[in-house]
Amino acid sequence: MKEIHIRSLSGLLYILLLVFSLFNQHAVIILFFVFGLICMGEFKKLIQLQSIIPYFIFIVLYTVFAYWQLVLNTNNGLNEITQILMVLTIFVELFLIKDLFSGKTIPLFSSKRFLLTTFYLSSGFVFLVLIVNYYADYNPNILLGSFILVWVNDSFAYLVGKNFGKQKLFEIISPKKTVEGFMGGLFFSCIASYFIATFTETLTFTNWLILGIIISVFGTLGDLIESKFKRQANVKDSGVIMPGHGGLLDRLDSIIFAAPFIYLFLRILPYVS
Repeated sequence: MKEIHIRSLSGLLYILLLVFSLFNQHAVIILFFVFGLICMGEFKKLIQLQSIIPYFIFIVLYTVFAYWQLVLNTNNGLNEITQILMVLTIFVELFLIKDLFSGKTIPLFSSKRFLLTTFYLSSGFVFLVLIVNYYADYNPNILLGSFILVWVNDSFAYLVGKNFGKQKLFEIISPKKTVEGFMGGLFFSCIASYFIATFTETLTFTNWLILGIIISVFGTLGDLIESKFKRQANVKDSGVIMPGHGGLLDRLDSIIFAAPFIYLFLRILPYVS
């Protein structure tokens, strides 16, 4: 019982810190910067990378994209480099999905480790900031709604899987995940998308419904990929910073992996509306 209380308290503090910071542009930039550094440290241990170069790459990438519009007061050039980063990031993530399904291990030769720290982890945090700055005025509601969809998906995937799950989703990587749990998380994410659309007044219900599917699918893939990294490293959690939960990367793996696809959807949306 004590462990449950500790887990609940640390999870609540994490959610409160995240939610309240989202309503101040500078606070959320600083928070994700700190989160990014912590996750980078945890991820470097998982892939056994000793170099400090990934920290410098993260700092440069994150600072440029987070403060380009604020400092220069213009989007000139930002759209072009954002699209380049988005293509490279999605390309690397698609290869990670391939490695998830095709091999017993994810290849971690030297150059790939730097590609992963740059276009998997650093880019993930860059796109989280780009999502809140997507419109002309700072608007945290789309990112907040995305986090809510991640939490709904994870919670109901666990509850449905625990009570009704029989068919394993990816037993060799994550023995507790089930197909029924995945479908339950997806179903309730779709339901939650209606309420998010109603209360945030940002996107239409149809658009939030599509985002719910994107987040459930790619968030689950991100969780499985991080689980494969942990299995290769022979560890249960990515870290110990959150009592009862493990590492910060364990909590953010889904949204980090889904963020480029969320941003891609936002970019495509004006052309199909």
